[in-house]
Amino acid sequence: MINFRYHVVSLTAVFLSLAVGLVLGSTVLNGPMLDALNNQLTTLGQANQQLREQVSFLEQEAEREETFATEAAPLLLDGALTNRRVAVLVLPGAEGYAADLIDTLELTGAEFTGTVTLTERFVQPAHRLNQLLDQAHNALPPSVDADELPANSDGVETSAALLAAVLLERPGQEVELPVDPEDASGHPLTGIPADERQAVLQSYAAADYLEFDEPPSTPAEIVVIVSALPFTDTDAAEKNEALLSTVAQFDAAGPVVVAAAGPSGTGNVVAEVRNDPELITSVSTVDNGSTPQGRVATGLVLAHHLAENVGHYGDGSGAEALLPPAPTP
Repeated sequence: MINFRYHVVSLTAVFLSLAVGLVLGSTVLNGPMLDALNNQLTTLGQANQQLREQVSFLEQEAEREETFATEAAPLLLDGALTNRRVAVLVLPGAEGYAADLIDTLELTGAEFTGTVTLTERFVQPAHRLNQLLDQAHNALPPSVDADELPANSDGVETSAALLAAVLLERPGQEVELPVDPEDASGHPLTGIPADERQAVLQSYAAADYLEFDEPPSTPAEIVVIVSALPFTDTDAAEKNEALLSTVAQFDAAGPVVVAAAGPSGTGNVVAEVRNDPELITSVSTVDNGSTPQGRVATGLVLAHHLAENVGHYGDGSGAEALLPPAPTP
């Protein structure tokens, strides 16, 4: 039978073992193992410091590159688009990038006919079949034939086609405009009357599909479409598809350059254009349009595109180079 003395002896043995273990363990740690741990900790600390220094250097280098691009912009862009008429279409979410891009593009000498910003309501799937389709037919001006619009039930395509007809010049349709009817190159301006253009844009603005400060008074020769990062919500696939459809309709109406505010990943408008076998041959793209380097590239790409040269630039997938080649003298 186990008695009280047995329990005392057993507990004493347990505590004695623990004491011996602690003594032996501390002796070992105070020896080679502790030295090894200290050395490893020192090595990790040094490696971490090196990484911090590398990150700091890369951040400073990126800032220097952006500063260089900003300071070089006037030299690179001066006169690149003198007297060429450019419209700006801002896609939903890209409002924060458009202002800086326009400031840079002003260095080219371009004449900005106007800036139109599409709201997220324009690409909402719920409005695509009925509301936007009705909006297009109700806002259709006399100078645009209904047969010119897509013959389907997609309100995004129909409305985008109408807006493209309103903002871009229309070869073969010379109309009386409230400005000098010839541009600096002596070519007559073509497009719908200014009052019809204003009526269409105000109709869409009243329905909260787009926003603008001043309605364009003249048609544009080329449009630069400013895009943001792709949508990621539950309706992302349909919204991103609507953005690509908008680009396609503007491309069908005239020259288009797309400047993206982010990397050319899946769903990004630039990536989708570059993956489309038809659009890639007719729409020029810049995938880093939110950076000073990308904004400079966009100005040069606009001039390059007006010379009937399609190209894709930036540092993302599918880019040919950072900048288009210099024009041949």
